[in-house]
Amino acid sequence: MAENDKAQEPTEKPTARRLEKAREEGQVPRSADLTAAAVLLVAAASLHLLGGSIGAAFLQIMRSGLSIGPGVALDPGLALPTAAAELKRAFIVCAPVLGLTLIAALVAPLALGGWNLSFGALAPDFARLDPIAGFGRFFSARGAIELGKAFGKFLVVAAIAVAVLRKESPRILALGAAPLGVGITQAAALASDALLAVSSGLVLIAAIDVPLQLWQHSKKLSMTREEIREEMKESEGSPEVKGRIRRAQRELARRRMMHEVPRADVVVVNPTHFAVALRYDEGRMRAPLVVAKGADLIAARIREIAAEHAVPVFEAPPLARALYHGVEIGGEIPANLYVAVAQVLTYIYQLKAASASGGRPPEPPAIDLGLETRRH
Repeated sequence: MAENDKAQEPTEKPTARRLEKAREEGQVPRSADLTAAAVLLVAAASLHLLGGSIGAAFLQIMRSGLSIGPGVALDPGLALPTAAAELKRAFIVCAPVLGLTLIAALVAPLALGGWNLSFGALAPDFARLDPIAGFGRFFSARGAIELGKAFGKFLVVAAIAVAVLRKESPRILALGAAPLGVGITQAAALASDALLAVSSGLVLIAAIDVPLQLWQHSKKLSMTREEIREEMKESEGSPEVKGRIRRAQRELARRRMMHEVPRADVVVVNPTHFAVALRYDEGRMRAPLVVAKGADLIAARIREIAAEHAVPVFEAPPLARALYHGVEIGGEIPANLYVAVAQVLTYIYQLKAASASGGRPPEPPAIDLGLETRRH
């Protein structure tokens, strides 16, 4: 009973097939903190490198906007195109930062789960609209963990923000007395420093969240031993089905083999236990081939088919055993059997010639495989 309970507990790691199926359904590990940290870090670095030029460009835009004459400002046909042109200039100025942050948002998921386009995740799930289930998720253990994570992230970011404000408060207060161009440049530098400090805190949070997301994903997809056994049966087939398939394959191979016996040049027998059918075409083959072989009942059937189609049967027990045990169906005979098989085929060819001409049949050769071949 205890063993059955243990088998029903999801204690095993998910298999590759389970992970692939979950991926097809849109279930991949994700960390919003990793993406947020990457985006904020890239934005901070962009402002640090381009803040001066961006500030100078916005200063020019601001001066250009404030220098618009009354005739242009009061004319709708001129005011709107002028405002659109200024907005376009502002967008072009911000484009490098926006482009880099967009790239960061697209690349960050590659570090955890990768991109995953799944139409299964887009299918409507009305169970998510159940308010009772929603309250259940909110007050569940996972909901408590998510709430704790959110509060922890708030404390980390708040602490970093307070520290940055305390440290940079003299520079912030000095902005009011600085010239406009210098003030804008210094403000951009202060913003980049503040973003860099906050992003470093988010990097720390992401370093904790990524392993947690991986563990939760693996825990969610964990399997019972029974599920693993069922999956193995589905992928490999049950032993009964595999047994039936193997029997069918053997029967099919046996039928193909029997169809080759009438085309054989000779059947070498033991005389009763083994039978091996050989075929040789000097113009197409390097060496004679074993086209069929069998023991006991199959050997008897090979001899019957050979008799029905007038295929010569030659009794050579050592050679029959060597061919049966040493050569697969469709394989060439090994070099150590060349002489013995050549003697048999020569005898068969001479026998056929004598039968056709009405001459005296030749004496059967004495087949001697040698000591090493008999041992093999």
